[in-house]
Amino acid sequence: MFGLPDITGYSMFLLICAIMAAGAFFLLIQAAMGLVTQAQTQRIVNRRLQFKDRFASTSEAMVELRKSRGLDADGNFAMPLERFNRLVVRSGLPYQPLKWVAMSAAGGVVAGGAYMHFVGGWLPAVGICLLVFLVGPIFVLKHVAGKRRKKLAGQLPDALQIVCRSLEAGHPVATAVSLVAREMPDPIGTEFGMTADEVSYGFSLTNAVQRMAERSGDPDVELFGATVRLQEKTGGNLCDLLKANTTTIRERQTMRLKVRAASSEGRMSALILTSAPFMVMLAIHLTQPSFYGNVIHDPLIRYGFAGLFVWMFIGNLVMRKMINFKM
Repeated sequence: MFGLPDITGYSMFLLICAIMAAGAFFLLIQAAMGLVTQAQTQRIVNRRLQFKDRFASTSEAMVELRKSRGLDADGNFAMPLERFNRLVVRSGLPYQPLKWVAMSAAGGVVAGGAYMHFVGGWLPAVGICLLVFLVGPIFVLKHVAGKRRKKLAGQLPDALQIVCRSLEAGHPVATAVSLVAREMPDPIGTEFGMTADEVSYGFSLTNAVQRMAERSGDPDVELFGATVRLQEKTGGNLCDLLKANTTTIRERQTMRLKVRAASSEGRMSALILTSAPFMVMLAIHLTQPSFYGNVIHDPLIRYGFAGLFVWMFIGNLVMRKMINFKM
């Protein structure tokens, strides 16, 4: 008959040692993987740290980071069109003109081809193609810059708290700013990192923070810059001023959320009023292709549709301005 194996005390000891060794090996592997993951996270926590890992010196990394943002080697706006330059910098996207032109041209061709296929008429299609090619990148950059500005504004109170705690621990201001650059992700990490680098290379804290406010385009960062200028001119405890600044920023963000909630009905109404006619026309065209008959091929209808697109686009912009409250 089959019975249980005879396990002596020595065999039991070996079995326990083997289990403990396997557990220790597993814990060692987990610890090693955790260290690797932590090192990778620390290295890629923000874009500035990536550039510092890629280049040998901090000055070279700072210059290349500025150029990738659409700035010159000194950190100034370098493009002839300053408003477009500010939009590129505030979007945070890597400045790649050839890639942007190719993507804009592809978007214009797709939009013009779609109009030719569903409506017809080469002249309106060319106009739509040029409109998407010229105006499309601006709207994309504005959208990306708006999302980045909102994220930066949400990170700013935590960044100021880190600065305050570092100042209370006895660190200088430059060290407190660089601590934010090491610990926080983008976009606030890169912005504070560029500010810390500029302070390290001879800029005053006031000028460096002012340049950060110009790069970000956020009113809360401008408030932070005004607080630093006030402390430099009148003196006082910078930590106390930053704490009051943090409280003010949080209250303003709370008010913005309340205003956004109050205007949500208007924003949804604008979206529905803009998209409903096109959705109905598309549904009719897909379900009943012969519904419009030969009328759809009339030149007057074609040009009328092109004018309708432009007019509704302008109306959407006007409604967006009416419900976009800035505080």
